[in-house]
Amino acid sequence: MVLRLLKRKKDVVGPRGRKASIPEGERVYAIGDIHGRADLFDALLAKIEADDTARGTAETTLILLGDLVDRGPDSRGVVERAMKLGARRGNVRFLAGNHEEVFLEAVRSPSKEVARFFYRIGGRETVMSYGLSEEEMNALDHAELAQRIPQVVPEEHAAFIEAFEDSIAIGDYLFVHAGVKPDVPLDSQKSRHLRWIREEFLEHKGRLDKLVVHGHTISEEVEERGHRIGIDTGAWESGKLTAIGLEGTERWFIDTAE
Repeated sequence: MVLRLLKRKKDVVGPRGRKASIPEGERVYAIGDIHGRADLFDALLAKIEADDTARGTAETTLILLGDLVDRGPDSRGVVERAMKLGARRGNVRFLAGNHEEVFLEAVRSPSKEVARFFYRIGGRETVMSYGLSEEEMNALDHAELAQRIPQVVPEEHAAFIEAFEDSIAIGDYLFVHAGVKPDVPLDSQKSRHLRWIREEFLEHKGRLDKLVVHGHTISEEVEERGHRIGIDTGAWESGKLTAIGLEGTERWFIDTAE
């Protein structure tokens, strides 16, 4: 796999008509939807660490934008790496995506209906990463699967994911999983919008109180609009996991495209 570092010079205009910025002395990296691709997560972390070192001293924060699990082959590995990363570095923060929401519902409030929906959105691969064989998975109906999920997912994994945040504000930027409801103040947003919203946010015209960095909606390339920067490049299928780097008024992108 060939790793690429993409740098873009175009300015991002902030909510007050000036360049969007991060407070002086800080540096932020945010990683888009990983979806069970532990291999890409490892590769991108190595690139970020090298980039961070090359840029010199700063107070660096790493943000994962949610959807660590489902679809890809190693959700368990991604969660374990994230847990270790958080324990090793105190400046790592995690956002809850819609897939974490359903995953936790499947673990905490198992039902046939939840298991069916979880399975449909990529939970099959997640449960198999926790030890169920393909043969066992194929033999289970949704009611049986609902009972098996809480048995195979370690409690420390569920507790770790339960502690994820819904939004993070740093300087002129707001980091969320999916987006925000445009007509609602940013400090009054509901979790369901921050984790699930699409068209109403994506198609919004005009600026918001902060420039929103998000994942959730897949695009081949990073999407930069007046009110948002979308960095979900469909890693689970495309092999391209993307991160944004921010410092002062500068920003750049790092990815794992082949």
